[in-house]
Amino acid sequence: MRAMLIANPKATSTSRRAREILVRAFTGDLDLEIAETAHRGHATELARRAADKGYDAVIALGGDGTVNETVNGLLADGPSPDLPALAVLPSGSANVFARALGLPNDPVGAARAVLEALRAGRYRTVGLGAACLPDGVERYFTFNAGVGLDAEVVREVERRRGAGAKADPSLYVRAAVRHFFTGTDRRHPALTLEVPGRPPKAGLFLAFVSNTAPWTFMGRLPVNPSPRSNFARGLDVFGMRTMAAGPILGAFAQMMLVRNRPVQGRDVVNVHDATEVTLRADRPIAFQLDGDYLGEQRSVTFRSVPKAVRILI
Repeated sequence: MRAMLIANPKATSTSRRAREILVRAFTGDLDLEIAETAHRGHATELARRAADKGYDAVIALGGDGTVNETVNGLLADGPSPDLPALAVLPSGSANVFARALGLPNDPVGAARAVLEALRAGRYRTVGLGAACLPDGVERYFTFNAGVGLDAEVVREVERRRGAGAKADPSLYVRAAVRHFFTGTDRRHPALTLEVPGRPPKAGLFLAFVSNTAPWTFMGRLPVNPSPRSNFARGLDVFGMRTMAAGPILGAFAQMMLVRNRPVQGRDVVNVHDATEVTLRADRPIAFQLDGDYLGEQRSVTFRSVPKAVRILI
């Protein structure tokens, strides 16, 4: 079985020695090619090459950004049952996709699970989300997308990481609190949510689009605005019509404490199991996919892509 291991050498929690241990673990079962990423978007290029060359599997060793790029390379020409299977070895700061799949939150433990699945021929096919931009570009996401405040926080975290800050939950919390009070526009809602067949919902400040639950993790704790979302259904959306501190803190508390129902509240908007949703803005607004900041947009259409990729698990 031919496989390509796509490794991000800058991933938060993987040393070169740990990577060598992982490679040795797989070499007895796979004809393994090792490819290190050298720049942003490189994992997409490598995964597309693996798909074009008919590899049986692609293993992504890195964080959620590496997984996202790998998925987009595999699906560059759209979903197909003939594409390589995907295996994930989490080594980033959050690893939301891997943890949502039920994998251990460390690359060595995940490698054991992947090897067991490989030897048993055990796969799981999961749905993804896709974000379609006005210029025709489409990009897949594995667990979440965001427009507004969370994307602004991702942008700020990326800036700080570029300046040498360590990526950990505390960095995101500090950036979110500071940006909420001093950076984001809390007075002028820019977003309108459109779902086919339903009246539009205007006056939103932010929106999270979920392909699974949880939306993210804060350390070991799941953050769950849309706990009914999962890989076998459509997309869920959580939005807020206010940026007042009280309702925002109340919503966040529900995300941390309530495990089986969506966040409730007078200023909350929820959508469950949607095939397609569009977020339009009256000004350019920050946009992220799987924790990767993708600039500002005025319109993004999100669609559900059922049974998009096979996972070794």
